[in-house]
Amino acid sequence: MQPTQEQDPPRAAPKSSLSAALGDALAEQIRQGVLAPGDRLPTEKQLTETYSVSRAVVREALARLKSEGLITSQQGSGVFVDPNFQKNAFRIAAPTPGDNQDLEHILELMLSIEVTAARYAAQRRTEADLKKMRQALVGMEYALLNDKLGDEEDYQFHQAIVQATHNPHLVALNDYLEANVRRVIRSARNNTARMYAERMAAVQSEHQAIFLAIDSGDPDEAGRAAEQHLRNAADRLRLFQAERPAPV
Repeated sequence: MQPTQEQDPPRAAPKSSLSAALGDALAEQIRQGVLAPGDRLPTEKQLTETYSVSRAVVREALARLKSEGLITSQQGSGVFVDPNFQKNAFRIAAPTPGDNQDLEHILELMLSIEVTAARYAAQRRTEADLKKMRQALVGMEYALLNDKLGDEEDYQFHQAIVQATHNPHLVALNDYLEANVRRVIRSARNNTARMYAERMAAVQSEHQAIFLAIDSGDPDEAGRAAEQHLRNAADRLRLFQAERPAPV
């Protein structure tokens, strides 16, 4: 008979994974405002008891948060959320479509980013990048012909431009803006499109101009076309805001 093999006892989770999980949990509390700038964190003993981890795990998690600028220690007083955390953390609250000034500020930020992205895309784009842009343009054209908004294709077109910069920081910033502010602006643009389909033809023409400049490798023209597109988008948004019926 074959000797029976005893089952291995369950392995404890590595200390590094435990400290990462604890660090993530505390960081999320800080970002959500549960622990506000200047607040004192629980003591090491309290954290070990609350999260059922060792002091070594707690210390490693706190060291990571300190290196990220989220917390600071004061000898004899404890560990606190860095009072400058909000200054160091770049965050944009989603704008309210009815808040014209807030939308203006967001559009100014997007203008600088999209013009820069278009210029670099014209210099660095590959055939694969151009193919993605063409596919998005064709998708938007199809949407227009079928009385659809083409908002997903619009996103894909602008995403392809940013990816064509091959700058990971621009891509990351674009992803952040998409998650936090672009959807609100696109929602307002979509409302405009529902009311005035002819304006979408102008949008498509502007997209074509940006693509042609990038395709030809002309960064100056690509920047100008991107700037004109976003300024026109701002005008269309203002027009929509002005034409919306006043609340009763």
